[in-house]
Amino acid sequence: MNPYIFGVILPLLVTLLVRNKNPRKRRGVPLQTGDKAGLTIRNSRFESPVQSAWEGVATLAELFEEACKTHAERVLLGTRVVLAREMESGHDGRSFEKLHLGDYGWLSYATVFDVVSSFASGLAFLGHAREERAAIFADTRQEWFMALQGCFRRNVTVVTIYASLGEEALSYSLNETEVTTVICGRKELKTLVNISGQLDSVKRVICMDDDIPSDASSIAYNWTITSFADVERLGKENPVEADLPLSADVAVIMYTSGSTGLPKGVMMTHGNVLATLSAVMTIIPDIGTKDIYLAYLPMAHILELAAESLMAAVGVPIGYGFPLTLTDTSNKIKKGTKGDASALGPTLMAAVPAILDRVRDGVFKKVNATGGLPKKLFYLAYARRLQAVNGSWLGAWGLEKALWDFLVFKKVRAILGGRIRFILSGGAPLSGDTQKFINICLGAPIGQGYGLTETCAGGTFSDVDDTSVGRVGAPLPCSFIKLIDWPEGGYLTNDSPMPRGEIVIGGPNVTLGYFKNEEKTNESYKVDERGMRWFYTGDIGRFHPDGCLEIIDRKKDIVKLQHGEYVSLGKVEAALIVSPFVDNIMVHADPFHSYCVALVVGSQFSLEEWASEQGISYINFSDLCAKEETVKEVHASLVKEGKKAHLEKFEIPAKIKLLSDPWTPESSLVTAALKLKREAIKKTFDEELSKLYAS
Repeated sequence: MNPYIFGVILPLLVTLLVRNKNPRKRRGVPLQTGDKAGLTIRNSRFESPVQSAWEGVATLAELFEEACKTHAERVLLGTRVVLAREMESGHDGRSFEKLHLGDYGWLSYATVFDVVSSFASGLAFLGHAREERAAIFADTRQEWFMALQGCFRRNVTVVTIYASLGEEALSYSLNETEVTTVICGRKELKTLVNISGQLDSVKRVICMDDDIPSDASSIAYNWTITSFADVERLGKENPVEADLPLSADVAVIMYTSGSTGLPKGVMMTHGNVLATLSAVMTIIPDIGTKDIYLAYLPMAHILELAAESLMAAVGVPIGYGFPLTLTDTSNKIKKGTKGDASALGPTLMAAVPAILDRVRDGVFKKVNATGGLPKKLFYLAYARRLQAVNGSWLGAWGLEKALWDFLVFKKVRAILGGRIRFILSGGAPLSGDTQKFINICLGAPIGQGYGLTETCAGGTFSDVDDTSVGRVGAPLPCSFIKLIDWPEGGYLTNDSPMPRGEIVIGGPNVTLGYFKNEEKTNESYKVDERGMRWFYTGDIGRFHPDGCLEIIDRKKDIVKLQHGEYVSLGKVEAALIVSPFVDNIMVHADPFHSYCVALVVGSQFSLEEWASEQGISYINFSDLCAKEETVKEVHASLVKEGKKAHLEKFEIPAKIKLLSDPWTPESSLVTAALKLKREAIKKTFDEELSKLYAS
C-alpha cells in the first residue's frame, strides 16, 4: 500500500493543495496606454519590450562573435556523411533513392568562426561590395549558416529564398532586390542556370558543393561561379578586417513563401531579430550547453533562422537533418539504418504543425498495423494519460505514469531520439489533439508560438507550465499584442466573455516593411505617437482572462455564402484535417452557393488499410480514391469530425473531390512551411471545383 500512497495518492493531494492556493496565473496584463483604439496586453514579467538580453550586444554579428569567444572549444555545427546511395523500386514501379548516412561530424565554434571570417574576406576578394546584396538559395545545411554569418561580418544584407521557390518567383525576388551574388547548392544552381537569361544583376554564384556542373559556366557565360571552399581559401589567403553592422542596418530581406501570389520581401534589421532572440531566451527553460538542437526546417523561414541563431548564441550544438531523413522510417532512409533524430539524440527541436501531425499519424498507423496486445496496451496507456492531461485526478499519475512511460511511450520517444525535452511549434495553429499527443507520447512540453515574418517570428509564446491547448500563449517580452475591432466580421473588443478583434503586434521586433512596396507597407504597418511600430496581421484573436491569446480566424479566409452565413475556411480545415483518412484538405466556399466543398488529399496508409478490411479491390491508390465507396467513407469521416468540433451544417463540406497525389512545396501547391497556396490550388483544380458545384 505504501508505494501506491506515495506514487498516486500523494501527488494528487499535492496537486489539490496547489490548485486551491494558487489562482490562475496571470501571464499577460493590460497595458495602460490611454489608447482607445483597442485593448493592449504585455507580458506580465516585463513592463517594457526587451531589446537585447546580452550586455553590449546590438547586432547578430556581435552576438555570434561573442558566442564563439565564450564557447570556442565546444562543438557547434554537425553534419552526416552520405555512406551510400541506392535506388529501390516501389510496388507501383516507381524508383526511390535511399540513403545510408553515417554519424555526425562536428565543427567547433573556433573552427566555424575561422570559416565565417575567411568566407567574409573571400566575398570581398571576389568583388562583392557592402552596399550590394547577396542571396542564399539552398536547403538548410551548415554552409547556409556560415554564409549568413560571413555576410553579416561584411554588413552585407542577405536575401533569403526558399529552395523550393518556383522559377517565376525566384527570378522576381532576385531582380527586385538587385542581388549580385547568389550562394546556393548544386541542385539550386541548375535552377539558376535555367533562368540565367532572366536575371539582370547577378554577377557571381557561390556553390556550396564542390562538384559544380561542368556546363554551368558555359550556359551562364556572364557569371563567375566559385565553390564555397574556394571562397573560404581565397579569404584565408587575402584576409580583410570585418565591417560590422549597426543595430538599425538591414540584416535580412526575407521573402515570404508566396501563399497569395508573388512573394513579398520583408526587411529585418539586426535589432529586430535580436529582440526576438532575447525574448525567447526568457521562455525556454534552462537552455544551454547540455542541449542539442536538430535543424531541418528551411532556414529561409524566420522560425528556423531565429532558432539556429539563438542556439549558437547560448552554446547549443546544431545537428543538421532533412525532412525526408528525419526518422528511421523516413522516405529516404535505407531500411535498417538510422534517421537524423536517432543518430543525433536531440533535446530541442522546432517544428511546424504539419510535421507534428505526420509524427502523430505515423505513430497511430504503426500501432494499428501491429495490432494485438501491443495495440490494446498503447490505447489503454494513451487513454489513461489523456485523462490526466485533461486535468482528471483519476487519470494516470505518479507510478502509473512512470509505468506507461516505460512500457509503452519509451518506444514512441525513440522515434525522435528519445531525449526530446522541449519542442517549439510555430508557423500555423497546432491542433489540440496533436498537442496532447506530443505531451503524452513524447513526454515533452510543447511551446506553441505565434508570430509572422513581419514580426521576426515574435508575438506570443506559451509558457512551459501552461498545459492548455488551442492557445498561443502570452505576449513575448519583446512584443505588445493589441486587439482592435473588426465590425465587418462581427469581432469586437467589448465582446463577452472574451474580447475579440484583429491582432496587431508592436515592439522592437516589428520589421521596417516590404522591400520596394511602400503602398503595402503603409497599409500593414503603423507608427504611433510614441514611435512604436505596429503590424496589422489580418488574423483574428481573443484574449483569455489570464492574458493569453487564441487565434480564432483570419480576415482573408472568411467567405460569405449565398444566404449570408460566414465560413472561416482555415477554422474548418483545422477541424477536419484530424480525420485519419485526410493527408491535406482545402475547403472552398463560393458566394453564389449556399454550401461549401472541399479538395481532400487522401491518406494512403489509412485508406488502403480500410479498403483491405472492407475487401475492396483496386489497381493503385489513384483508383482507390476514385471509387464511390471510398469518397463516401472519407466524406462521412469529415462530417463526423465537423460535428465533433461543433461546426455548423453549412461549414461542413457538402461534397468533396478525393485526390491521390500529395501536395508538396515542389508541386507549388503548399509553401515551404506547408501552408496551403489557396489560389494556386484553386487554379490547378478549377475544373474539379466547378464539377462539385455543378453536380
